[in-house]
Amino acid sequence: MRLEPIVNLPVIEAERFTLRAVRRSDAGLLSLYSGDRRVAWNTASIPHPLPPGATEAFVDRAMREDRAEDVWIMDGSKDGNEEVLGVIALRPMDRGQSEISYWIAPAFWNTGLASEAVRALIAANPHKARTLFASVFQDNPASARVLTNAGFEYIGDAESFSVARNSSVSTWTYVLRLT
Repeated sequence: MRLEPIVNLPVIEAERFTLRAVRRSDAGLLSLYSGDRRVAWNTASIPHPLPPGATEAFVDRAMREDRAEDVWIMDGSKDGNEEVLGVIALRPMDRGQSEISYWIAPAFWNTGLASEAVRALIAANPHKARTLFASVFQDNPASARVLTNAGFEYIGDAESFSVARNSSVSTWTYVLRLT
């Protein structure tokens, strides 16, 4: 029997779901949702089509003690919903800064879950960051609204490579100063 490693992440309660560490048992729903072209198309790092083993590799990276980013599952089971509604992550940067990223399963789009997750993560501030950054593809204005509704300010345009699109995509960059 393979035991789950203990991932040192705080559990963060939101109104309709819990933000919790990734579990191996999440792989099925993560694969289903992240394998959807609409999800992959709006991220920089999810390939489409999703190759075999990609989800398991993501889970393994998220569960490592020496991981590059902290990843939380939006777990809706406390409200009788799916165990995986989406993912939200914080990547530590230098000088008290972190970068936030997120995606929601298409079945739950336009329900306010992304806004709720971003607000919950900001309130918990597990990295004790003084500044949060985020970027979204310019053809995804819904994600931009999530950020501006959470208090992020637009600071400029940039580009980011999208694995699913196999090209550079124009982005909007946002900042939230917490102190």
